[in-house]
Amino acid sequence: MTARLADIAAQAGVSEATVSRVLNGKPGVAAGTRESVLAALDVLGYERPVRLRRRSAGLVGLITPELENPIFPALAQVIGQSLTRQGYTPVLATQTPGGSTEDELTEMLVDRGVSGIIFVSGLHADTTADMDRYEQLRAQGVPYVLVDGFSPKVQAPFISPDDRAAMRLAVTHLAALGHTRIGLAVGPKRFVPVLRKIEGFTAAMEDSLGLTPVEAEALVQHSLYTLEGGQAATTALIAAGCTAVVCASDMMALGAIRAARQAGLDVPKDISVVGFDDSPLIAFTDPPLTTIRKPVTAMGQAAVRALLEEIGGTPAPHSEFVFMPELVVRGSTASGPAPK
Repeated sequence: MTARLADIAAQAGVSEATVSRVLNGKPGVAAGTRESVLAALDVLGYERPVRLRRRSAGLVGLITPELENPIFPALAQVIGQSLTRQGYTPVLATQTPGGSTEDELTEMLVDRGVSGIIFVSGLHADTTADMDRYEQLRAQGVPYVLVDGFSPKVQAPFISPDDRAAMRLAVTHLAALGHTRIGLAVGPKRFVPVLRKIEGFTAAMEDSLGLTPVEAEALVQHSLYTLEGGQAATTALIAAGCTAVVCASDMMALGAIRAARQAGLDVPKDISVVGFDDSPLIAFTDPPLTTIRKPVTAMGQAAVRALLEEIGGTPAPHSEFVFMPELVVRGSTASGPAPK
């Protein structure tokens, strides 16, 4: 206990006696000093005594797709931490195959009196989905923010990465390395991020390599956002003569590397692979993956800020906040094969 008091005192910049007074609820400590001690407890990972714990300002629901893709837990962690710092309690609700639907999870959260909901890669990203569900939610007085996807039919704050710019970064990088036949492995065409990636890809292929949109679209393969999906799409792109593949997720990129190896190709000597997300641990794959880093921290924090403004009655403009991704070059891309 003495060691812990010393740690807390050092972190807060006060005496151990002051820390003791705060922890024991004794008077005679300035409000600012008390807050410094409590903040030191939080930073060092110590639990606050029950009587000193901050009362929750309310529950906030976070609805995500499956958690197998590491980017979703990473985003959930940023959002959860940001909410907790603002005094809210995050409630994570995950869609799983054969499990609860987005509508069922939304109803469950509303029944529990959440202060608001953050949707990540939900039905708002699906161009074939009915957007009336979100207007009905607004009519119930529940504030919400939508991450990864956009619909002009929904009046709410949207938080997105710049998918078009992401593809421009990837194609420009590969073209500079000498690749002239670059393929794109993406998810189903009905999703807004997929349509935007295709737009960015075709525009960049025209600018960098002189391909027409029709010629560029011939090098696009639709599949699932999984390792197996990336493998299937890349197998087709290799058959089409591609020497480089841009993937719509890091999981797909790992599948692309597997497809290359099954075809007897070396990554990156024979074929280059670019991922998307920069998921946790992706720098430690073999080879380390060149990828487009999704600005997860900035996006998660912005989603929380926008939601709290909605909850507080001073909503941000109901428009889309777009965040610039970043190319992270590692070992899965290299110069294109020499002309035969």
